[in-house]
Amino acid sequence: MSDAPSPKSHGRLTARPSLRPRELMAEPQVAGAWTARIVTLFPEAFPGILGLSLTGKALAQGLWNLRTIGLRDFGMGRHRNVDDTPAGGGAGMVIRADVLDAALTEAQAGPGPTLPVLYMSPRGRPLTQARARALAQGPGVTLICGRFEGIDQRVLDKHAIEEISIGDYVLTGGEIAAQVLIDATVRLIPRVLGNHDSLAEESFSIGNRGLLEAPQFTKPALWDGREIPPVLLSGNHAAIAAWRSGEAERLTQERRPDLWRAYAETHVDPAKDRQRSGASDQSRMYREHDKEPKR
Repeated sequence: MSDAPSPKSHGRLTARPSLRPRELMAEPQVAGAWTARIVTLFPEAFPGILGLSLTGKALAQGLWNLRTIGLRDFGMGRHRNVDDTPAGGGAGMVIRADVLDAALTEAQAGPGPTLPVLYMSPRGRPLTQARARALAQGPGVTLICGRFEGIDQRVLDKHAIEEISIGDYVLTGGEIAAQVLIDATVRLIPRVLGNHDSLAEESFSIGNRGLLEAPQFTKPALWDGREIPPVLLSGNHAAIAAWRSGEAERLTQERRPDLWRAYAETHVDPAKDRQRSGASDQSRMYREHDKEPKR
């Protein structure tokens, strides 16, 4: 017998048998890494854009895991049906509760912690940067990608599934929405971004007081007759910080009055807010006047 030590697993999860063959090129599952499990009719849609750039590099490095669970594998009958007509009548089809329940059981099986289950749905609570931060600090998430007219409410109630929306519009399916949520979350995991300090001044970030990000510029200093604001080239870091702060406030007040109201309740003196509002109105009038064609 050889005295050579057995090879180490390097943190990879142990393999387990499956009735369905797995892709030979599937990403390795790393123990303890943030994990996204996706229940979908289209497993081939993943990783999609998540396999590129920084999220793709982080996936290959084992900083996060991705596992897809094909809903069709749990379908009923010879044709693996996953949907049926809506109770009470109406257009379209609805994903069956028994089919989705079986897929969720498979998704939550195996080693590792139980993950929260989210359903990508236009009637859900809006996805926010704060929610992405909270998800990034947890073990991961199981996401349900809906199709057709939605899924049977009973499976949502049984598993206490939370519905999450990426906006006030309707998509043909939840796969794109799931990728949005994963991207927004994974980029907040340590070591995913090359420069983690770049998160500090982003829109909605804590470092930026939850406001929109100030405009960004780079070389050349003069382009198409347009100059970079001189303060950004001054080398005066205090002045630059003040300019960016002011621009963040201006843009937020003009474009997202809902965010500005929430910020102003705790950060802005009402008298100063009225002054800023008047200055903003004058600035807007000047820009609109400046755009008028010359006669």
